[in-house]
Amino acid sequence: MRFAKLGTAVAAGLLAAGCGSGLSGGSPEANDATANIAVPGITAGKSFSFDLGTVSNGKYYVTDRNNKSVDVVDTSTLQFSQITGTGANAFFGVGPDNGHSGPDGVNAITGTTLLFAGDVNSVKVIDAPSATVLRSIAVGSAGFRADEGCFDADHGLYMISIPDADVPYAAFINVNTQTVVAKVVWVDTDGSTPAGGNEQCQYDHGTQSFLVNNDNTAANPHGEVDVIPVASIQAIPAGGSANVFSLAGVKRFPLGNCDPTGLDLGPGKEMAVECRQGDKGAKLTTLVVDRTNGNVIATVPFGGGDQLAFDATTNSYYVAASRWHASGANDQGGGCSAANPCTPTLGIIDATTHAVTRMIATGNNAHSVAIDPVHRLAFVPYSSATNPAGCATCTANGFVNGGISVFSI
Repeated sequence: MRFAKLGTAVAAGLLAAGCGSGLSGGSPEANDATANIAVPGITAGKSFSFDLGTVSNGKYYVTDRNNKSVDVVDTSTLQFSQITGTGANAFFGVGPDNGHSGPDGVNAITGTTLLFAGDVNSVKVIDAPSATVLRSIAVGSAGFRADEGCFDADHGLYMISIPDADVPYAAFINVNTQTVVAKVVWVDTDGSTPAGGNEQCQYDHGTQSFLVNNDNTAANPHGEVDVIPVASIQAIPAGGSANVFSLAGVKRFPLGNCDPTGLDLGPGKEMAVECRQGDKGAKLTTLVVDRTNGNVIATVPFGGGDQLAFDATTNSYYVAASRWHASGANDQGGGCSAANPCTPTLGIIDATTHAVTRMIATGNNAHSVAIDPVHRLAFVPYSSATNPAGCATCTANGFVNGGISVFSI
């Protein structure tokens, strides 16, 4: 295990671009308590294919396709280990493209010792204490990834999105029987046209609903949040399926020009929706939304990320903005590239004022973040400086090899 002090930097262009709330006091904070944890096989010039992460019971977990594993970091000692399966329970690894690779999202099943991790065609059931993959739950057969999931502890249901299928869908799993009990198909209101891929979801105890980002629909071509009452899932005959907009009580919250990715619940009735605007010149933002009625409470002038996380201890949202630009806009449109270089940044948003209070330089493609509230740490994996192409600041900021950055917050 290797630890390295890494310099931190900020995208000062946020204020220069006149982006509203800006940084606290008009000047960025430095963060000197930064460590880098090496990941096996990830070196200079190597692409690190990781996805989402979570912190549970003193451990940080993140999915790692290169090593066909879930990587684990002890939040007290920063000791690194890996969980791998064997045979039918082995993780798929790097496929021909992102939609055919795994593992992807990972979630703790609260009240148990289990983790659920989305993989190609399946959800892997992991016993965390023994670091063992116990079984695979089939959620498909066409070779697409089961991507991002969320857990409803009230009803023992786990939702997992399969966004890359020809017709996107979500599988709902009974965590007690570990079987798929229902499938919801993401088609538009005409009942046949596929809607955009379903992204991050969360379960809201207050409304007894699943909330999920929907990339695009005919009504909202740059995305919406779909609110699905659990009662409507339970009404589907066991093992059956239904179209999302045919379910009773479904609500749809337009997001404007957002192209949503990450989503997390905040304090009170808030939720934060991460936007990753793809249009040339579009402002990069994060939306704070009233999750009961869809009203936009604040448009925060920072975005371009994938996963975001709310931490109640610091009362802050943490945005892993791998596609941030110092200009505050997607300069040339699309993703990061040599022609459209990005400045990956971890942005911290105060959940009371909705102001950006800190911006910390991160490594290449650093689109995933998880928070340890006990030790006040943020875990942010990243790829090497040159692979994939398009990081304008990674080498200068010391993020040459890929790995997992650990920031004090």
